Amino acid sequence: MKNIIIFGAPGSGKGTYSDAIVEKYGMNHISTGDTLRNEIKKGTEVGKIAKGLIDNGQLIPDELMVKILANTYDALPKGKGVIFDGFPRTIAQAEALKQMLAERNNELGLVIELVVEEGILMSRLLNRAKEQGRADDNEVTIKKRFDVYHAQTEPILEWFDKEGIRNTVKWADHPSKEQMIEAIFNLIEEKNA
Repeated sequence: MKNIIIFGAPGSGKGTYSDAIVEKYGMNHISTGDTLRNEIKKGTEVGKIAKGLIDNGQLIPDELMVKILANTYDALPKGKGVIFDGFPRTIAQAEALKQMLAERNNELGLVIELVVEEGILMSRLLNRAKEQGRADDNEVTIKKRFDVYHAQTEPILEWFDKEGIRNTVKWADHPSKEQMIEAIFNLIEEKNA
């Protein structure tokens, strides 16, 4: 199974769809958000740095994130493929991930870009904040996260195009969770044939 980068704006469903892929295909899953939240919960030095940045809607420095990611990747069972959820978010991170995988005789695989209208994303994130009590999901911070996404993360799409790995699934074309999952599974099976 090819490695998969699941990509999209905050609230686009990266975690939800990653979980569905893991359940169907038995892949490993690295969620940078979950990894960072665990570091924060443990109160590690990395967690303290991450908390300050996340609380202000900022991205984790590339060098720190790649180090955390490599350690997590190396601890996973081999041969199943990995879903990278929430990483890479910048061209520098994408290049670092490509290099890290190449050093392990592996490759990026494919990118599944989730496209969802921003109004829907805001509603989802505010609802998630109520359900999960996530302090990083308030309207001011969400708007900052969207700004960071547009300014710093969206430019990576051109890099994915140049690598020939970008695949887009739009909520507007598949307006339910079930339809999105079906479209994603069809894409994975096509690309792994």
